[in-house]
Amino acid sequence: MRRTRKRVFKSCWQSCRGGLGARSLNIELQNALNPPGEIRVERFGWTFCPGDKVMQVENDYDKDVYNGDLGMVSRIDMEESEVSVEFDGREVIYGFGDLDELVLAYATTIHKSQGSEYPAVVIPLSTQHYPMLQRNLVYTGVTRGKRLVVLVGQRKALAIAVKGARARRRWSKLRDWLHVNRNHLNS
Repeated sequence: MRRTRKRVFKSCWQSCRGGLGARSLNIELQNALNPPGEIRVERFGWTFCPGDKVMQVENDYDKDVYNGDLGMVSRIDMEESEVSVEFDGREVIYGFGDLDELVLAYATTIHKSQGSEYPAVVIPLSTQHYPMLQRNLVYTGVTRGKRLVVLVGQRKALAIAVKGARARRRWSKLRDWLHVNRNHLNS
Protein backbone atom coordinates (compact mmCIF):
# COMPACT_ATOMS: atom_id res chain seq x y z
CA MET A 1 0.00 0.00 0.00
CA ARG A 2 1.36 3.43 -0.94
CA ARG A 3 1.63 6.26 1.53
CA THR A 4 -1.44 8.47 1.33
CA ARG A 5 -0.54 11.24 3.76
CA LYS A 6 -1.84 14.56 2.59
CA ARG A 7 0.66 16.86 0.89
CA VAL A 8 0.39 20.23 2.60
CA PHE A 9 3.09 22.25 0.91
CA LYS A 10 3.96 23.44 -2.55
CA SER A 11 7.36 24.39 -3.83
CA CYS A 12 7.08 27.33 -6.19
CA TRP A 13 9.76 28.53 -8.56
CA GLN A 14 9.93 30.92 -11.43
CA SER A 15 11.30 28.46 -13.99
CA CYS A 16 10.93 24.89 -15.22
CA ARG A 17 14.59 24.51 -16.19
CA GLY A 18 17.79 23.81 -14.30
CA GLY A 19 18.58 21.99 -11.09
CA LEU A 20 16.22 24.23 -9.12
CA GLY A 21 13.52 24.30 -11.79
CA ALA A 22 10.06 22.86 -11.24
CA ARG A 23 10.80 19.72 -13.30
CA SER A 24 13.92 18.77 -11.29
CA LEU A 25 12.24 19.64 -8.00
CA ASN A 26 9.23 17.48 -8.90
CA ILE A 27 11.45 14.46 -9.52
CA GLU A 28 13.35 14.95 -6.25
CA LEU A 29 10.18 15.60 -4.24
CA GLN A 30 8.46 12.56 -5.74
CA ASN A 31 11.45 10.40 -4.73
CA ALA A 32 11.28 11.77 -1.17
CA LEU A 33 7.49 11.85 -0.67
CA ASN A 34 6.14 9.07 -2.90
CA PRO A 35 9.01 6.99 -4.26
CA PRO A 36 8.15 4.98 -7.37
CA GLY A 37 7.18 1.42 -6.47
CA GLU A 38 6.38 -1.61 -8.57
CA ILE A 39 3.14 -0.10 -9.87
CA ARG A 40 4.13 2.82 -12.07
CA VAL A 41 3.95 4.07 -15.63
CA GLU A 42 6.68 6.02 -17.41
CA ARG A 43 5.54 8.28 -20.23
CA PHE A 44 6.59 11.59 -21.77
CA GLY A 45 9.57 11.95 -19.43
CA TRP A 46 7.57 11.47 -16.22
CA THR A 47 7.05 8.54 -13.89
CA PHE A 48 3.51 8.37 -12.48
CA CYS A 49 2.65 6.30 -9.38
CA PRO A 50 -0.43 5.89 -7.20
CA GLY A 51 -0.43 8.74 -4.68
CA ASP A 52 1.36 11.23 -6.94
CA LYS A 53 0.13 14.81 -7.02
CA VAL A 54 -0.39 15.87 -10.66
CA MET A 55 -1.48 18.91 -12.65
CA GLN A 56 -3.45 19.04 -15.87
CA VAL A 57 -1.47 21.17 -18.35
CA GLU A 58 -4.00 21.69 -21.12
CA ASN A 59 -7.74 22.02 -21.36
CA ASP A 60 -9.59 18.77 -22.05
CA TYR A 61 -13.25 19.57 -22.47
CA ASP A 62 -14.21 15.91 -23.02
CA LYS A 63 -12.79 14.96 -19.61
CA ASP A 64 -13.93 18.24 -18.02
CA VAL A 65 -10.42 19.01 -16.71
CA TYR A 66 -8.58 22.23 -17.37
CA ASN A 67 -5.09 23.70 -17.42
CA GLY A 68 -3.93 24.09 -13.82
CA ASP A 69 -6.36 21.61 -12.23
CA LEU A 70 -4.66 19.61 -9.46
CA GLY A 71 -5.35 15.96 -8.78
CA MET A 72 -3.97 12.79 -7.23
CA VAL A 73 -3.19 9.55 -9.06
CA SER A 74 -5.55 7.06 -7.44
CA ARG A 75 -4.97 3.94 -9.54
CA ILE A 76 -2.87 2.55 -12.38
CA ASP A 77 -4.34 -0.31 -14.40
CA MET A 78 -1.53 -1.91 -16.40
CA GLU A 79 -3.89 -4.36 -18.17
CA GLU A 80 -6.17 -1.58 -19.44
CA SER A 81 -3.25 0.89 -19.92
CA GLU A 82 -5.09 3.49 -17.85
CA VAL A 83 -4.32 5.89 -15.04
CA SER A 84 -7.10 7.14 -12.77
CA VAL A 85 -6.73 10.63 -11.30
CA GLU A 86 -9.00 12.10 -8.65
CA PHE A 87 -9.82 15.79 -9.13
CA ASP A 88 -11.87 17.18 -6.22
CA GLY A 89 -13.56 13.84 -5.58
CA ARG A 90 -14.18 13.11 -9.27
CA GLU A 91 -12.29 10.32 -11.04
CA VAL A 92 -10.87 11.02 -14.48
CA ILE A 93 -9.41 8.19 -16.58
CA TYR A 94 -6.36 8.75 -18.81
CA GLY A 95 -5.08 6.29 -21.36
CA PHE A 96 -1.30 5.93 -21.22
CA GLY A 97 -1.13 7.86 -24.51
CA ASP A 98 -2.92 10.83 -22.89
CA LEU A 99 -0.42 11.27 -20.06
CA ASP A 100 1.24 14.17 -21.88
CA GLU A 101 -1.67 16.19 -20.44
CA LEU A 102 -0.30 15.64 -16.91
CA VAL A 103 2.84 16.66 -15.02
CA LEU A 104 3.91 15.99 -11.45
CA ALA A 105 2.74 18.81 -9.18
CA TYR A 106 4.80 18.62 -6.00
CA ALA A 107 6.49 21.76 -7.31
CA THR A 108 5.14 24.22 -9.82
CA THR A 109 6.17 27.49 -11.37
CA ILE A 110 5.00 30.71 -9.78
CA HIS A 111 3.13 31.46 -12.99
CA LYS A 112 1.14 28.22 -12.69
CA SER A 113 0.46 28.85 -8.99
CA GLN A 114 -1.29 32.18 -9.61
CA GLY A 115 -4.82 32.08 -8.25
CA SER A 116 -4.04 29.21 -5.87
CA GLU A 117 -3.19 29.04 -2.17
CA TYR A 118 -1.33 26.37 -0.22
CA PRO A 119 -0.89 25.85 3.52
CA ALA A 120 2.89 26.11 3.08
CA VAL A 121 5.13 27.26 0.23
CA VAL A 122 8.86 26.79 -0.31
CA ILE A 123 10.50 29.19 -2.78
CA PRO A 124 14.06 28.47 -3.91
CA LEU A 125 15.96 31.61 -4.94
CA SER A 126 19.16 31.38 -6.95
CA THR A 127 21.14 33.65 -9.22
CA GLN A 128 21.06 30.67 -11.61
CA HIS A 129 17.71 32.06 -12.78
CA TYR A 130 18.79 35.70 -12.92
CA PRO A 131 16.29 36.82 -15.61
CA MET A 132 13.42 35.55 -13.44
CA LEU A 133 14.50 37.34 -10.24
CA GLN A 134 11.74 39.93 -10.21
CA ARG A 135 9.94 41.51 -7.29
CA ASN A 136 6.48 40.74 -8.68
CA LEU A 137 7.29 37.04 -9.03
CA VAL A 138 8.64 36.78 -5.46
CA TYR A 139 5.56 38.65 -4.22
CA THR A 140 3.26 36.29 -6.10
CA GLY A 141 5.10 33.25 -4.74
CA VAL A 142 5.07 34.53 -1.16
CA THR A 143 1.36 35.35 -1.28
CA ARG A 144 0.51 31.73 -2.28
CA GLY A 145 1.31 30.51 1.25
CA LYS A 146 -1.50 30.58 3.85
CA ARG A 147 0.41 29.63 7.02
CA LEU A 148 4.07 29.19 6.11
CA VAL A 149 6.43 30.55 3.47
CA VAL A 150 10.06 29.47 3.38
CA LEU A 151 12.62 31.17 1.13
CA VAL A 152 15.72 29.05 0.54
CA GLY A 153 18.78 29.92 -1.47
CA GLN A 154 21.08 32.85 -1.96
CA ARG A 155 20.62 36.16 -0.15
CA LYS A 156 22.01 37.87 -3.25
CA ALA A 157 19.21 36.39 -5.37
CA LEU A 158 16.57 37.73 -2.97
CA ALA A 159 18.26 41.15 -2.94
CA ILE A 160 18.26 41.29 -6.74
CA ALA A 161 14.58 40.37 -6.86
CA VAL A 162 13.52 42.81 -4.13
CA LYS A 163 15.56 45.65 -5.57
CA GLY A 164 13.48 45.27 -8.69
CA ALA A 165 16.04 46.81 -11.02
CA ARG A 166 15.13 44.21 -13.62
CA ALA A 167 11.47 45.23 -13.80
CA ARG A 168 10.68 46.12 -17.36
CA ARG A 169 8.21 48.51 -18.81
CA ARG A 170 5.65 46.71 -20.92
CA TRP A 171 5.28 47.78 -24.54
CA SER A 172 1.87 46.37 -25.34
CA LYS A 173 0.47 49.10 -27.63
CA LEU A 174 -2.66 48.99 -25.48
CA ARG A 175 -2.81 52.79 -25.28
CA ASP A 176 -2.65 53.06 -29.09
CA TRP A 177 -5.30 50.38 -29.51
CA LEU A 178 -7.63 52.08 -27.03
CA HIS A 179 -7.09 55.46 -28.71
CA VAL A 180 -7.88 54.04 -32.18
CA ASN A 181 -10.98 52.21 -30.92
CA ARG A 182 -12.18 55.27 -28.97
CA ASN A 183 -11.92 57.36 -32.14
CA HIS A 184 -13.69 54.62 -34.08
CA LEU A 185 -16.55 54.54 -31.55
CA ASN A 186 -16.90 58.34 -31.62
CA SER A 187 -17.26 58.49 -35.41
